Amino acid sequence: MTRYLAPLLFGLIGAGILVSLGSWQLRRLEWKEAVLAEIDSRISGPAEPLPQMISPDEQRYQPVALQGEILPGEIRVLVSQKQVGAGYRIISPFRVEGAPSGPRRLLLDRGFTADADKDAARSTGPVTVTGNLHWPDDRNSATPENDLKANIWFARDIGAMAEVLQTEPLLVVAREIDPADPKIEPLPVSPSGIPNDHLQYAITWFSLAVVWLIMTGYYIRRQSKTGKA
Repeated sequence: MTRYLAPLLFGLIGAGILVSLGSWQLRRLEWKEAVLAEIDSRISGPAEPLPQMISPDEQRYQPVALQGEILPGEIRVLVSQKQVGAGYRIISPFRVEGAPSGPRRLLLDRGFTADADKDAARSTGPVTVTGNLHWPDDRNSATPENDLKANIWFARDIGAMAEVLQTEPLLVVAREIDPADPKIEPLPVSPSGIPNDHLQYAITWFSLAVVWLIMTGYYIRRQSKTGKA
């Protein structure tokens, strides 16, 4: 029996390590679900006043309810929607009325318009906007540079957009605009884009632990039949 001790210990230790990794992923899953629930609660919470000083870490997802005027001019950010295909996020300058320090010009992400409607006339003028402040992280190493001449942007670069549209570097992503433009569908801020793959990782580690034990059992059984150490 002693000749089986080493492979048995090797199998049990390896399986134990894999199970511990799966358990760690389950703990990460619990943590991530709590984070997502907090974000969702923040997004759907009561409206707060526009900040005078910008602090992205503290103000991300802050809900706002604003009255003002959509001004002429826009930036088109290339995106794709399921069952619709390619289109653009429409970013317009938005003048907010009634701010304590006077009117302010912000960036307003109005939502998605299909590629076929990219050149359609866009409604402007007085509106009521409900939405959230956001500092999107659209750009990565594979993102092309924006084509300013053709007005095709590949990321919502807030600083550059604010410079082009002559606004503050403050982006409001609309949840609802009243009155609405029928050719623009709001794409509100949502935690759905935040990855949460910890359950899949946990299942993978637990599955590998089962396979490890099966292979260990197979090896020990084979050695017992052949009589080889």
